[in-house]
Order: sequence, then C-alpha cells, then structure tokens
Amino acid sequence: MEHSVISVVIPAYNEEKSIGEVLSKTISVMESMRASYEIIVVDDGSTDKTREIASKYKVAVLSNGKNRGKGYALKKGFRHARGQIIVTLDSDGSHDPKEIPRLIEPLYNGVDITAGSRFLGNGKNSTTKLNRVGNTIINAIIMTLTRKYITDSQTGFRAFKKEVLSKLNLTAKGYEIETELTVKGLNNGFKYLEIPINCRKRKHHYSKLRLIVDSIKILKAILKSKFT
Repeated sequence: MEHSVISVVIPAYNEEKSIGEVLSKTISVMESMRASYEIIVVDDGSTDKTREIASKYKVAVLSNGKNRGKGYALKKGFRHARGQIIVTLDSDGSHDPKEIPRLIEPLYNGVDITAGSRFLGNGKNSTTKLNRVGNTIINAIIMTLTRKYITDSQTGFRAFKKEVLSKLNLTAKGYEIETELTVKGLNNGFKYLEIPINCRKRKHHYSKLRLIVDSIKILKAILKSKFT
C-alpha cells in the first residue's frame, strides 16, 4: 500500500456555507501529503448551492438527484472511488482535514479501519448533551454485543482499506450507516482502531439527525449488523 491512491468521500446535503472551506482545506492537506488522491463529493439532493460551489473545486461531484440519506450518498461515493484507501468526513466543517494523515497512517501498519473519536480527543462539546447521552447508550449496546470497547460509534470521520469495505456488505441508507460501519468493523475480525480527533460545533446549521426516528434506525442497524 506504499503508493496507494487515496479517495476522500464527502457526503453533502445543503452545506453551501461550509462546503467550500471543507474542500479547500482537504485539497491543501492532500496536496501536502504528495500522494495520489481524489476527492468525491456526493450531493444528496441539496436545494441550495452546495453542488454549484463544490463544482468550482478540483473534485468529482456526484448527485443523488434527491435527498436519499447519508448512507446512500456514502455508498455511491464508495462505488466510484478508485483508491485503495478511502477516507470519509462530513461536509459541515466539524472535522479538521489536517487530521486525515493521522487516520491513514495506521492503515500502513496492519490496521484495517480507523475511526476518529470525538470523545478521545477535544470534540466532546461539539455535539449536544442529548446526542452525547444517546451516543453513550449506543456505544454500550455495541460493546455488549461485540465485547469490544468503543467510544464513538457515530463518527463520520474514518479511514479504511477498500478491500475491507468490499467485505462489509453495507445496506444502510441513512445516518445509521455509521453504526453499521462500526459494528461490522468490530464484529468481523478486522483490526479496528479509534484515533483521537478534534471536532468543532457546526458553524451554520443544526444537526440533520432526527433524534427519535434515526435512533430507532440505529438500534435496528446494530442488531442487523450483529446477527446477519
């Protein structure tokens, strides 16, 4: 994997105020790494100028046509990715692209999946107290079922080998994609490593997570990922 192509997949839905900064920083980081790379933005049916702004940068822009969900968007990006290493990060500006190299490095040393943990780093206050409580409960359920320790099952900042991704058989269409990636990553013999990350509160928008509806989907995803 010494000369691996790196694919950065960024799902985006109505993020016109942040997508430009995210792409500018990501491009700068990837250029500084002097690695072969591509950046894929998957516009999930945005009704603002997200797609128009993204198209001004040195990236590939795909469109879902309508809002289909984060999982659908990520899987579309994965299908088009040509890299041996895939990185995912959110488009709302909460993740720092400068930390991409820290997520990638362990993949060259035997790790299969790295997950950026807000709760190991300085991102504990980047989300609401209610969401932190929810994350803690979900983590506890996952740890009970997998018997493996996890601090941030819902992170959107990850890196993994494409060969591993092909074995996960991802089916989730919405935010529960993060849960599916976590459970299947922990439960199928892959070497899974959490990396502390800094995470900041989103600048321009509230979270698009629908607490009750998406929590139910997440719980279903845990069970489905564990027992299928």
